[in-house]
Amino acid sequence: MAGTLPRSPLAPDHFPELPIIDGVTFAAVEAGVRYSGRLDVMLALCAPGTAIAGVFTKSATRSAPVLDCQAKLGGKSDAGAAILVNAGNANAFTGRNGTDAVATVVNRVAEATDLPPNRVFTASTGVIGEPLAHDRITRHLSALVTAQQPGAIADAAAAIMTTDTYPKGATQTVQVNGSDVRISGIAKGSGMIAPDMATMLVYIFTDARMDQAALQSLVSATADRTFNCITVDSDTSTSDSLLVAATGASGVDVTHSDAFADALHAVMLDLAHQVVRDGEGATKFVEIAVTGCVDDAAARTHGLSVANSPLVKTAIAGEDPNWGRVVMAVGKSGAPADRDTLSIWFGDTLVAERGWVSPTYREEDAAAHMKNDHIRIRVDCGMGDGNATIWTCDLTHGYIDINADYRS
Repeated sequence: MAGTLPRSPLAPDHFPELPIIDGVTFAAVEAGVRYSGRLDVMLALCAPGTAIAGVFTKSATRSAPVLDCQAKLGGKSDAGAAILVNAGNANAFTGRNGTDAVATVVNRVAEATDLPPNRVFTASTGVIGEPLAHDRITRHLSALVTAQQPGAIADAAAAIMTTDTYPKGATQTVQVNGSDVRISGIAKGSGMIAPDMATMLVYIFTDARMDQAALQSLVSATADRTFNCITVDSDTSTSDSLLVAATGASGVDVTHSDAFADALHAVMLDLAHQVVRDGEGATKFVEIAVTGCVDDAAARTHGLSVANSPLVKTAIAGEDPNWGRVVMAVGKSGAPADRDTLSIWFGDTLVAERGWVSPTYREEDAAAHMKNDHIRIRVDCGMGDGNATIWTCDLTHGYIDINADYRS
């Protein structure tokens, strides 16, 4: 399936030029894990002293690589680090075979890179329930180590794709204490997107210096405001993983830098939006802003209810300003709402207020907004100060076409 789908109409014009991050190198190979004629395994190597933070899916059926990575996070290490990712097979719901495959790959990477096994992080993405042919990966480790280049991050981005129609990258450079600090990240994801941590697979690298505990706190908080606010189809993957590696090569300590935190947020939000823009079959990028709720949690609940509603999503695909479906989605969410204080906008058009259609509403105005590629829906509950923004896409027949034959 990977590489056979037409590029999303919402895709950016090109893969961004990502600056070299001192302290990290990349390589990718065609290993034939499932796909042929394309890159499908990548290896990133990080300098000694790199701090690694991460967030992962909370699925009860987490994959073997996710469980292994979770067990390795935390603490301080002066050793370098390796991140190895394969596409085509998720190594999820594979029992003891999955655990053994992870151990084999980790140990072989450790041997090839002279790293301790607890500094080797792996991830797998693709089909669930099929044993991972790990020998197809390990036979290429020598080539992956030899081919390491600081500027090969674009190859790494291509190697981790499954049903993605384009590789995803984002970058920011920020000044901290008079010195430049660089952040570059890559991501994959287009379906099974309703993260409960971050999203599918995301790898972000920075030359900033920050200890692991502080980095972990920042990454977790930022994921909640970015990746945890997107949804394509309401399905949470078994394999969702986000790793952030801070090599420290710039020598700039960013522990108390608001500018760095803002830059990291910008990179993570950019990648999260790109995942939505590559949503399987998507033709519309949808922003749902919810305000006036009893608290932020209620706003988030309402926003996700609207974003995950098949009726809302199909109306958007059909460019139908059916605001009654938004009313329905708010009402069913379970969070506090009051019909008589609810207001709804499509774009800048007020369509409903105080429990009834707005007297100023003209359907042709809302219908005109629905023809845009970027749809904005705002809901105000009129009950408090809680707010949240959720990003999603429309639901088209293309989603069915992709997922009806995903394994074929």
